Parts: sequence; structure tokens; C-alpha cells
Amino acid sequence: MIGYLALILATGIERIAELVISTRHADWAFQRGGVETGRGHFPWMVALHTGFLLACLGEVVLFDRPFLPALGWPMLVIALLCQVGRAWVIVSLGKQWNTRVIVVPGMPLSRRGPYRFDWLPHPNYLIVAIEGIALPLVHSAWVTAIAFTVLNAILLLGFRIPAEDRALRQAAPA
Repeated sequence: MIGYLALILATGIERIAELVISTRHADWAFQRGGVETGRGHFPWMVALHTGFLLACLGEVVLFDRPFLPALGWPMLVIALLCQVGRAWVIVSLGKQWNTRVIVVPGMPLSRRGPYRFDWLPHPNYLIVAIEGIALPLVHSAWVTAIAFTVLNAILLLGFRIPAEDRALRQAAPA
């Protein structure tokens, strides 16, 4: 249980670091005429991702979920690989990476890292979806895994991805 608490805490610290990077990148984008869209769904994303980490711990503690080695160790590896994937996305997008939808008009789309694959237009969201299953299952928090997956899919497919796609189409160089 202490190890899982440390994992969730480390994940939370990583998310705070992402927000710091995102704020710097947002300032950079706005200085270059960046336009933000999809502001209405952003607080919901923050609430969902914060609630996700709390739910991971809450379910384990409140429902005494066990660590099952046959499930927990593989899920830990997958969750850690997701962190590597998140870093790959951030490095690949450079200053264009942000937790918000901010696009600098005329700036070309990144074709680096996982963004070079046309068949995978939103690799970061795939990583988030996989992590949303793996992280809770490290300690058998299956209700959190299911609830986050469903809510995340609704938020991403219903709001975030359409907003991002519209913003990118509108800002694309002619």
C-alpha cells in the first residue's frame, strides 16, 4: 500500500510539473498570437484528472483492494511506460505542447516523435487512456479504471478532440 501511495504521489507531482511547463508554453504561444479554444471543457479535464488520482487511492483504501502480483506488476510496467510516452509527447511537441488547446496561427503541425504517424493523430490521448486503465489496476482499483475510462472517453471524444481538431484546421498554414 505504501508503494502505491508513493506511485500516485509521484504521478501527482509529475502532473504539477506538466502544469508548470504548460503555463510556460501558453505564455510563449500567446506572445506569438496563439489562440485558445475549448476553454469550457478544460476545468472538467482538470477535475477528472485530479479526481482520478484521488479515486485510485480512495478505492484501494476504502474497499481494501489487494495488490495482486499477476495483475499489479504488469500494470505497473505499463503505467511507467505511459510516463515515458507522456515525456516523449512533450519533448516531441516542444513549445507547442500544452494542457490547453492553444494554437499559434500559421505554425506547422509537429511531425516529430509519435506525431509522425498519420494513423495516430492524438497519441497523447491514447497514452492517457492506457494509463487510466493501468494505474488503478496496479492495486486492483477496477471501479476507478472503468469510471475514468468512460468519463475520459466522453470528455475526449465529445469535447476535447473535436475542439483541438477544429483549432488545428483553422490555424493551419494555407
